[in-house]
Amino acid sequence: MRDHIFRSVELLIYVFDIESDEEGSDFAQYAEVLEALEQHSPDARVYVLVHKMDLVRDEVREEVFNERKESIMELARGQLRVSCFATSIWDETLYRAWSHIVHSLVPNTTKLESHLNEFCKKSNADEVVLFESTTFLVIATATCTPHSDAHRFEKISNITKQFKLSCRKAHAQFEGMVLQNSHITMIFSILSKNTTIMVVASHANVHEAATSANIAQLRQRMDLK
Repeated sequence: MRDHIFRSVELLIYVFDIESDEEGSDFAQYAEVLEALEQHSPDARVYVLVHKMDLVRDEVREEVFNERKESIMELARGQLRVSCFATSIWDETLYRAWSHIVHSLVPNTTKLESHLNEFCKKSNADEVVLFESTTFLVIATATCTPHSDAHRFEKISNITKQFKLSCRKAHAQFEGMVLQNSHITMIFSILSKNTTIMVVASHANVHEAATSANIAQLRQRMDLK
């Protein structure tokens, strides 16, 4: 049974409930999973989510997570590629963890990010972000102008998903949108059947039509349909 479940595993996600009353049992099961992976899929990537961290008091949250992370990483013994995240449904942490996981599943990310960096410079944009179209998790980014808000992707994702939901309620198909004020222009466009691109520009000489043409060229260059 173990051989059937754990053979040829590429990626495994393991979730610890920080409020669990059976910590010893949880770690024993985790150790068994790692042992099975080392035996049957030693190249697998393991992502551990220490979940419900919002239930831990703010003043000790980081300390509690670091202690739990140390125990989690110690069991891995450095033989497996293990990443650990503190998560909660009430803040950006779960979104960030899932974006990291999705990013790791995308093939040729280096080439993809190279295309986005070239596009960002060519379009005179501040930032270019590639989202997965359904979840709006971040796949790849290119930043030409640093931004101070570390949680901007989650905020943008939530707003856009709500807008797409409104479109569905109105029996309309989301194909893109443009947000603009006196300081910034944001252009959303479907890049492929599974991805949506966002282009952010603060330069006055950046025009929507030119950016849309650049997106079409990017789609052709990357052979996306």
